[in-house]
Amino acid sequence: MSKNTIYETEFNFPGQKNVYKGKVRSVYTLENDMLVMVATDRLSAFDVVMPKGIPYKGQILNQIATQMMASTADVVPNWLTATPDPNVAVGVACEPFKIEMVIRGYLSGHAAREYKKGNRMLCGVTMPEAMKENDKFPSPIITPATKAEMGDHDEDISKADILSKGIVSAEDYALLEKYTYALFQRGTEIAADRGLILVDTKYEFGKTKEGKIVLIDEIHTPDSSRYFYSDGYQERQDANEPQKQLSKEFVRQWLIANDFQGLEGQTVPEMTDEFIETVSERYIELYEHITGEPFLKADTTYIHDRINRNVLSYLESL
Repeated sequence: MSKNTIYETEFNFPGQKNVYKGKVRSVYTLENDMLVMVATDRLSAFDVVMPKGIPYKGQILNQIATQMMASTADVVPNWLTATPDPNVAVGVACEPFKIEMVIRGYLSGHAAREYKKGNRMLCGVTMPEAMKENDKFPSPIITPATKAEMGDHDEDISKADILSKGIVSAEDYALLEKYTYALFQRGTEIAADRGLILVDTKYEFGKTKEGKIVLIDEIHTPDSSRYFYSDGYQERQDANEPQKQLSKEFVRQWLIANDFQGLEGQTVPEMTDEFIETVSERYIELYEHITGEPFLKADTTYIHDRINRNVLSYLESL
């Protein structure tokens, strides 16, 4: 396996106005309301960026996200216009909403951890009694989170607080809800076709300068979503066994087992080359399951040069 990863980005594209570096992506805003989003190989968990990159992770995230954008464009408009490089998406610059629309079809992950503490209310939404971890909710629930800056924690927030604090207008929020349910329904159908269950996911939205709300960032990737294998799901639930899943949750569980949950005073455990290779292989597995296609590893020998060359070539073609 190639060990070359893209962890930091220092590009300077023509017409570049500013750069925003998120936990995983670097976003370059150019003139003419154009946005160049570079998916790095950084890995974040518990809102902490891990010290080493994961080979091919950025390519995997970018290619799943762009394919899913294409597969949902008929139900929700999105920001994407081109993918000039395996790690790059280009689209329309938007003003992002300061919340993430998290939607959950099953009691898993953060929701399950809260449930185990005895909490039955999550982001103002009541969760039914007598549920087991990984049980399906009667209907999907939306549990929004505030959008954190790099190094900060996303925080749960209720719809009522979002509206009362004026973070999003009531009119806009109604459309965000509608879009979130529609995307989750389509994502669920796509996953089912691949023998997977879309357990939960998050969507981010922005507003164009014309005032149109569009889907931005990534969609239905292993960083933003949790998947179970549908085959054997019910049997595992009935036997109180853990679900076989494809998501970043295995990284979180590894960190928890090594006494790290992103809390003050905790140190990120050492990520060995063997562990990093395991993570990379799990991401490739997810890619192949969710897309139904074999993963073709891009040449990462000179990954920064490759990205720069491909983006410049695209910009010159406009």
